[in-house]
Amino acid sequence: MTPRDRQRGAAPVDSAGEAGSPDLAGLIPLERIRRRWPRMLGALLSGLMVVALVWELFDHGFAGFELAAPDSPWFYLFFALAYLSPPLFDFIIFRRLWQLPFDGFGALVRKRIANDVVIGYSGDVFFYAWARARLKMVAAPFGAVKDVTILSGIAGNIVTVAMLATALPFAFGLFTGAQLRMLAWSSAVALGISGVLLLFSRRVFSLTGPTLRWIFGVHCARLVLGSLAFGIASYFAMPGVSIRWWLFLAAGRLVVARLPLLPNKDLLFANFAIIFIGHGEALSDLVAFIATLTLVTHAVLMAAFGLPALTRKES
Repeated sequence: MTPRDRQRGAAPVDSAGEAGSPDLAGLIPLERIRRRWPRMLGALLSGLMVVALVWELFDHGFAGFELAAPDSPWFYLFFALAYLSPPLFDFIIFRRLWQLPFDGFGALVRKRIANDVVIGYSGDVFFYAWARARLKMVAAPFGAVKDVTILSGIAGNIVTVAMLATALPFAFGLFTGAQLRMLAWSSAVALGISGVLLLFSRRVFSLTGPTLRWIFGVHCARLVLGSLAFGIASYFAMPGVSIRWWLFLAAGRLVVARLPLLPNKDLLFANFAIIFIGHGEALSDLVAFIATLTLVTHAVLMAAFGLPALTRKES
């Protein structure tokens, strides 16, 4: 700056303000968005959960509550165990990986709800955004969330095909040739996807081998215990049916829910169950009641865990 410029009162020019230099002030909003996107994404997915729950409940969900509810308190206890098994076992996994605090259980419950009522794996996206917003807890959550999610799918496929192989010999004559071919193709697709992921495991996974094997074992335990809890709950709802049939149908429910290429899965399971144990109207009522009770439980837990988080801007 020349003496003449000083006399005119011109402001000093910083080197960053020269022609071609970036406007640093203009980058501040972008930086804020980068820091806040996990919270914004979490809030968006929370809102989608609420909308989906309201839609499901008022569309056809409350019709199930017009049916007779089971009288046994044991039904509700084992239903709760079956319902909470996914977030509970996820909490065990992330407690070991991240020392996840106990308030993280609420985020895992919302993860389960999102996967059920929004779209598959949207809950995993929500949980990643939730963890990403807490960098003090873990520096790089993506690798762990990715590995846990992929292993959950692999465990689900393998356990499902194993249950199908165990149960099918007892019911081979109840399926048509077309249905058996569809089950065979579904099993092949499920195992093929799992095999490809395992074949390229070094490129796919981020965690160490022992940790991955432990996570896989936890997922398998979750699937088996969740199916057992569902079967026992169903027995207490309809004690006139032998518990061995309910356990068999619990395995069938997992098969129907997990295998790809199967259309109308809820209807298929209901027909599958009626073929095996009869009691068509009573069983249809029970299936409808369990579906409605699941939606109501979603809504209650979403209010219990989701609304306080939104109030604290921690979604």
